[in-house]
Amino acid sequence: MNVSEVDRFLYAMRLSDEQLCDISSRFHVEMEKGLCGESNATATVKMLPTHVCSTPDGSEQGEFLALDLGGSRFKVLQVKVSEDGKRKVQMESETFPVPEEVLNGRGTDLFGHVAESLKAFMQKNDINHKRKPLGFTFSFPCLQSKLDEGVLLSWSKNYKARGVQGTDVVQLLRQAINNVGGIDVDVLALVNDTVGTMMTCGYDDQHCEVGVIIGTGTNACYMEELRHIDLVEGDEGRMCINTEWGAFGDDGALDDFITSFDREIDAASINPGKQLFEKLVSGMYMGEIVRLVLLKMAKAGLLFKGRVSDALRTKGKFHTVHVCLIEEYKDGLKNTRSILTELGLSASEEDCIAVQHVCTIVSFRSANLCAATLAAILTRMRQNKKLKSLRTTVGVDGTVYKTHPQYAKRLHKVVRRLVPECNVRFVLSESGSGKGAAMVTAVAQRLASRRRDVDDTLAGFALSTAQLQQVKEKMRRELELGLRKESHGSASVKMLPSYVYRTPDGTERGKFLALDLGGTNFRVLVVKIRSGIRKSVRMYNKIYAIPLEIMQGTGEELFDHIVQCISDFLDYMGMRNTCLPLGFTFSFPCRQTGIDKGILVNWTKGFKATDCEGNDVVDMLREAIKRRNEFDLDIVAVVNDTVGTMMTCAYEDPKCEIGLIAGTGSNVCYMEEMQNIESVEGDQGRMCVNTEWGGFGDNANIEDIRTRFDREVDEGSFNVGKQRFEKMTSGMYLGEIVRQILIDLTRRGLLFRGRITEPLKTRGIFETKFLSQIESDRLALLQVRSILQHLGLDSTCDDSIVVKEVCGTVSRRAARICGAGMAAVVDKIRENRGLDHLDITVGVDGTLYKLHPHFSRILKETVKELAPKCNVDFMLSEDGSGKGAALITAVARQHFRNT
Repeated sequence: MNVSEVDRFLYAMRLSDEQLCDISSRFHVEMEKGLCGESNATATVKMLPTHVCSTPDGSEQGEFLALDLGGSRFKVLQVKVSEDGKRKVQMESETFPVPEEVLNGRGTDLFGHVAESLKAFMQKNDINHKRKPLGFTFSFPCLQSKLDEGVLLSWSKNYKARGVQGTDVVQLLRQAINNVGGIDVDVLALVNDTVGTMMTCGYDDQHCEVGVIIGTGTNACYMEELRHIDLVEGDEGRMCINTEWGAFGDDGALDDFITSFDREIDAASINPGKQLFEKLVSGMYMGEIVRLVLLKMAKAGLLFKGRVSDALRTKGKFHTVHVCLIEEYKDGLKNTRSILTELGLSASEEDCIAVQHVCTIVSFRSANLCAATLAAILTRMRQNKKLKSLRTTVGVDGTVYKTHPQYAKRLHKVVRRLVPECNVRFVLSESGSGKGAAMVTAVAQRLASRRRDVDDTLAGFALSTAQLQQVKEKMRRELELGLRKESHGSASVKMLPSYVYRTPDGTERGKFLALDLGGTNFRVLVVKIRSGIRKSVRMYNKIYAIPLEIMQGTGEELFDHIVQCISDFLDYMGMRNTCLPLGFTFSFPCRQTGIDKGILVNWTKGFKATDCEGNDVVDMLREAIKRRNEFDLDIVAVVNDTVGTMMTCAYEDPKCEIGLIAGTGSNVCYMEEMQNIESVEGDQGRMCVNTEWGGFGDNANIEDIRTRFDREVDEGSFNVGKQRFEKMTSGMYLGEIVRQILIDLTRRGLLFRGRITEPLKTRGIFETKFLSQIESDRLALLQVRSILQHLGLDSTCDDSIVVKEVCGTVSRRAARICGAGMAAVVDKIRENRGLDHLDITVGVDGTLYKLHPHFSRILKETVKELAPKCNVDFMLSEDGSGKGAALITAVARQHFRNT
């Protein structure tokens, strides 16, 4: 019989690339079923969560014990992992037999035998001085709800010990250890051998995120995105999934690829209808498939002149090791003759070549099938990461892969052909299972230690309700102190009168010019307000940059630049000869003695222009207009952006009597009773007070909630000791607080592998917009990593989780203490008016409130919690500053006409 006749006889085992792609697609569907909560129970590919959430990063160290139970023998290991720049692993191990009667006896006897062997190993190696962490490799399908717990789903590989299935094997091991006594260990991790293989290879190659076993049995694991694993809570990070791919096809998914020989193997097995993929692929069955093929061919007169020996008729007589020997490059034919002779068969040269070809087809089919399922895993990982090209490493273990002379090469070649978009490296696991269990334990210990350190670092940011209540009470006290004449000078919350006596009532109309200065951009606007039934506000504006040298030059240069921008705008609008009433939004603390008089108290937000603090900014603007001598303007009002925000929202909602800015800076204004504002004459009606609450705490009354990171940010700022509340709540500083925390964690080796890069040392590199992006619920950790990489921070997945947590902690505190401050304001208004219950609206502007995914929600929840007698609505201001300036100007003109 020649080779082509063998090909025809076994045509069903020869799989084309098209068929392999089909199998790969089918396996991907099975993976999806296993990951989905609704279909997992009926899925054949179980996709078991392992609770291994991180691969080694090379910083693991310590001494560990490992048990490896999964075959007719089991191993006890002592593993020493050292990180002295060389990343060394030293291992001592001993193999113990598992007698047949123990394999098939009671579960308590099996685990008792394991514990006795562990004790003997520890005594022999003099290990029992100090409690040792232990990892347990258990190579059977288990359902894990945490790393140190696993309920056995089913035995395989000839194990039949009673009373174990459906039971937590870690608990059984712990009980056995207690019963034996004299063993001081802490069982930290239960590990599947496939996971152990991935972790072992992952220690040497950090790209390793897949583990494959092709030996007596076959299986694969890989790192899956947590958001796709329905059986586990949470969606941050990744977790290793033990696919248990040996059961692929148990539901009929591979029926059209299963041959009559495979059906015969299955029928004669101890678990008919189960582990069908494993029966097509693994070493436990490969030799038996070849035996059945040879037997059928011989009976058909195609081999050995139709003669059949007793050995060839006997199940289990043809081993997978025979297949390996027959397929050797040089001695393959010689080995074939010798093996056939041992089996009592008289073979010709042609018979030997045909037998060799049968072995090749059977083993090549195994490699092809493994390549197809592995291709599905690699494609899924690439798609999860949204990459055009994936670079990854697959850790492999198992006797078939290791000992078959051509298996590995064939597998690699087919995988690369099926997934050309994946750059795959294959690494042979050395002592995979035991070392892997130690690695999982080492990683678990490292993560637990890091978790404690990170929790300790961030503990100061987690404020209790009692602490927030104190913030509210202290803010309330400061509001009162700022309103009183005798204490106003020393109050940290300045409570500046704005001379805005009412909010809009809808009768405002006219055409106004507005200026808006509050950051690096300056806007000039024309605002047309129409009253009546169809009231509307239309705006035309142009934005101008304020260069840094002007922000930090002289006051004269700054105001000349502003007037130059106004001149350009008037030309642009064709309005040079019109003199419109003008409102000037000036978003810095000003002491006003009238609606059109504002003395700058101090610069914030990076401005440092000289000869401005202590001077009237309206006079400085008028002087600059005179110097240019091209046009005249009727400056009616100088406006704080917070007041502008309140007025803009009040135009739409009459209940709006508070303005909040939560952006680059932080501030609040509200309508106060005139009788409480001691610095302004008159006690009838109300006036809007600009609290300038950013200075809250400048008198050291909130030191108990400031952390060392807040102090570092303050000391690095240009106004040390000032605006302490703003530095804890505003967009200008939150990113810098995060950066300080990240530096601290990196310095302590808890992030970025302990490497402090130049970008991380750069002040201002971590902008608050990055917090908003990183904290987005829609953002996968992959995108968090790309943001960090854009900042020059090469992060692992674990690093990204910690960075996201740091961002969330800092922004949450900001929103909570803002909420406490707002609760003080609304409760004050309610008490001012003698109400049991207050309904009020807050007009809000600012990038932090608008763009951050959680800030607004947490702020609202805190206000509700701390001011339960107030029903507070929040209304987002659309274009608050410019529109607000025009509305204040309109309201002021009406006020002047009426007085």
